[in-house]
Amino acid sequence: MANIKNRKFIALDISGKNYLSWVLDVKLHLSAKKLRHIIDEDNAASNEERVTALIFLRHHIDDGLKYEYLTVENPLELWQNLNDKFEHLKAVVLSKALNDWSQLRFQDFKTVSEYNSTLFKIVS
Repeated sequence: MANIKNRKFIALDISGKNYLSWVLDVKLHLSAKKLRHIIDEDNAASNEERVTALIFLRHHIDDGLKYEYLTVENPLELWQNLNDKFEHLKAVVLSKALNDWSQLRFQDFKTVSEYNSTLFKIVS
């Protein structure tokens, strides 16, 4: 339980259902720590920066994913492995959002508030 309190944001779920928001959170936090270049190709990061980024990434993934990538010692490699595993979710989410958008009808809602709520979910 103490592990949850030390996290800056919600850890990546083993199913990847929160992958898109997790990627944004990781990029923002690594940028704030001046470590964003670690997850870019051809970076010239020091060993200390790599270790710090790896600890940060491993701290913010599900325990099942930690065990799956237990032998990965390079943060760039871990980032790419997670990207390979969950990148397809962008296509799934986009197609669902486009379908929801095409079927969105104002008359299907009782209040403007319900309509706006659904609209903002699709947009996000």
